[in-house]
Amino acid sequence: MLRTVNRVLIGLAGLALVAAGGAALAAGSGLAVPSWWPWHGRHDVLLSHARRERWHQHGWWWPVVIAALAVLVLLALWWLLAQLRRARLAEILVDSGDGAGALLRGRALEAVLAGEAESLPGVARAHVTLHGRRTTPEARIALALEPHAAPAETLTLLVSQALAHARDSAGLAELPADVRLRGVKHRARRVN
Repeated sequence: MLRTVNRVLIGLAGLALVAAGGAALAAGSGLAVPSWWPWHGRHDVLLSHARRERWHQHGWWWPVVIAALAVLVLLALWWLLAQLRRARLAEILVDSGDGAGALLRGRALEAVLAGEAESLPGVARAHVTLHGRRTTPEARIALALEPHAAPAETLTLLVSQALAHARDSAGLAELPADVRLRGVKHRARRVN
């Protein structure tokens, strides 16, 4: 979702900047512009004195302007913090024994871990994401369990098999995991 929000925001900002730049360039270069165009000549200002004073006598004007700007600042801060926080771990540093190490793609380990979790009895679907640092990753696992699955047994198998294999194959000392279990929706069986 963050990727989509980024693309939309960057696209809208780009369109606004291109439109404003084109309008200023057209008016500043003395081109013939339509009558509805906001600027008409080289010495035209962005906001005239009359436009600046137009809303001044209304008591609601400044609170609305300040509230709108505050919302824009909060949205910009949210977007900035979302950029700084990585949603997924891109790579994991694996000790290769030569001192340099090797890089393992985070999505590859996620896919293998999800595939092994889905092969466990009673698991319908599994979704895995890796977070944290590349030397100490953490897994977030969401399992959708079949109606006949025993959650405690499934969790034990997940820890002893899938997580242990992932930890050993990546050469990690530990691989902490946050596992969330939920049941798959199913129809009730009819008994005759």
